[in-house]
Amino acid sequence: MGQQDGPDEQHRRPAGVDDETVAALGKLSEALECVERARGHLYSLHQLIGHADLMLDDAVERFRSAGHPEIAERISDELLGRNVIAGRWTFQIVEDFDDGYYALFRELDRRAREQLVDGRRHLYEAEMKERRRTRGRPGHEARPSAAG
Repeated sequence: MGQQDGPDEQHRRPAGVDDETVAALGKLSEALECVERARGHLYSLHQLIGHADLMLDDAVERFRSAGHPEIAERISDELLGRNVIAGRWTFQIVEDFDDGYYALFRELDRRAREQLVDGRRHLYEAEMKERRRTRGRPGHEARPSAAG
């Protein structure tokens, strides 16, 4: 049962890799996961601001219909289509983030894993799973069965 009960090859540390290296890679991976979440929030900002900008069309028309053309014009001229930060709409912020900080972060994570553990991912978590699971107990398998 030994090998079959443990993690698959891609989730076992290569020979000679020490605990500190696995821990450092685990922390780098955890940091990247935080950046992934932040990226999702950035895309939420992008979509929400875009949706709000499109809703302004309706607000402007309603102010005009209600006899408030000066409010409608001010919203139309000053807010509709406005940059959210100097010179940028949210799509430009997203693109700059993706092409700069995010791309570099992912690249450095990938390079560190390739250089130190043959590109393997989540070794820290795989080893934590091995320490915490109850061998032989349903729902505590090391990996999916060959049939599943």
